[in-house]
Amino acid sequence: MVGIKNIGVYIPEERISNLEKLEKFDTTEDFISNKIGIEKVSLKLPDEDVSEMCVKAFEHLNSKQTIEKQNIKACILITQNPESNIPHSSALLHDKLDLPQDCACFDISLGCSGYVYGLSVLKSFMQSNDISEALLFTCDPYSKIMDYEDKNTSLLFGDAATATHLVTENPNFDIEKFTFGTFGKESHNLTAGINGSKLAMNGRGIFNFVIRNIPKNIKKLCELNGINENDIDAFVFHQGSKFLIDTLVKRMKVDPNKMKFSAKDYGNTVSSSIPILLEELEIEKHKTIAISGFGVGLSWSSTILKVN
Repeated sequence: MVGIKNIGVYIPEERISNLEKLEKFDTTEDFISNKIGIEKVSLKLPDEDVSEMCVKAFEHLNSKQTIEKQNIKACILITQNPESNIPHSSALLHDKLDLPQDCACFDISLGCSGYVYGLSVLKSFMQSNDISEALLFTCDPYSKIMDYEDKNTSLLFGDAATATHLVTENPNFDIEKFTFGTFGKESHNLTAGINGSKLAMNGRGIFNFVIRNIPKNIKKLCELNGINENDIDAFVFHQGSKFLIDTLVKRMKVDPNKMKFSAKDYGNTVSSSIPILLEELEIEKHKTIAISGFGVGLSWSSTILKVN
């Protein structure tokens, strides 16, 4: 059984206050605090890039339990904003962490669903290649592609990185079966880089996509894993916005204490949002956790974690 041992997190200390932009964007404190729910967004240092941020997440992970780096035989990095096209950012990270030469390294270009996809890819990779320890990194510094004059995006996205240690012996979370989906016909709702463009988002389109697909996806997930939705102790969902999470709570008729929005002080960190929440979770209070990522692509993926 492949599972999660520990998670390390790096959220830059620098913050941009959304409450200082009320006049600029002709909005209200109520809209910032109670609708999008994000009062500050985290911002990486000017000289930081993906690999440096991932190293800091690894350092936090290593402070919890010493990682024997010679045992790491696979390293996957989820990012859509690498520091270069060639070489891949996981190779740069391999160098900075001084991982062994017989360690497989590759990047996966996915956004909000990326962490859950990454867990599936790395779990399968480990099982197929008899690997006992591996690392999964997430880092998508949207500040690199942000238009800070755009109300639709600049109030939402923050920078962060995470590092997840996957093991076959004595994990803290067992990883169960997955669901996946893609709706490429609506991928135009969140784009960047087209003819050099900055990040652009149709918030209403993303919202409708999530509300239309995620509640029924969770029902499918429960059926696939042979559990009842009421048996789930926590729903750790991608932190798109407070309004989105609040609406999912209502549509799914979930106890609000089981599905929380926690990104008020750092923002939507894309592929890092789920592992950040998992790292904050008091696992002794939970047994069964549903995680779900959804957004860019438009794509989604979900799985069940069982706490040991």
